[in-house]
Amino acid sequence: MSRLITFLFGAALGAAAAHFLDPQSGSRRRNGAVSKVQTGVGQATSTASRMAGKAKGVATTATPSRSGEEADDVTLAHKVETEIFRAADAPKGDVSVDVQRGVVNLRGEVADEQWITRLADDAGHVDGVKGVNNLLHRPGTPAPAADPRGTVTDRPS
Repeated sequence: MSRLITFLFGAALGAAAAHFLDPQSGSRRRNGAVSKVQTGVGQATSTASRMAGKAKGVATTATPSRSGEEADDVTLAHKVETEIFRAADAPKGDVSVDVQRGVVNLRGEVADEQWITRLADDAGHVDGVKGVNNLLHRPGTPAPAADPRGTVTDRPS
């Protein structure tokens, strides 16, 4: 069986070579074959591009848009964390971020007073934040009391 397959493969290869390498009509046949391949590649490319555009459009319409809508509290908390903890030396493990109806609550003990101020300022600049309760305090000092409107009512010095 193996010899038969080898024979048939060789015969087909020889016939194709004779067809395309014919001195009188081979050039025309080769050019026609190349043209058909190029046309097929061009059609496949345009079809793939068109289908990719359709898939992108379907994905865009299926994904809910956030423009003009308020972000939910969980999404807003993630946005705030991303913004305020961007610096490599930010006290990430010492600060808890919680958002209630758009108001950010920062809780925890932070040793550096500059970080306490900076974290609250950065949180207030995030789009969608309605207010910030900066309840951060230095170790050994009591936490400040929160105001539900998003401002601190009692801030120890």
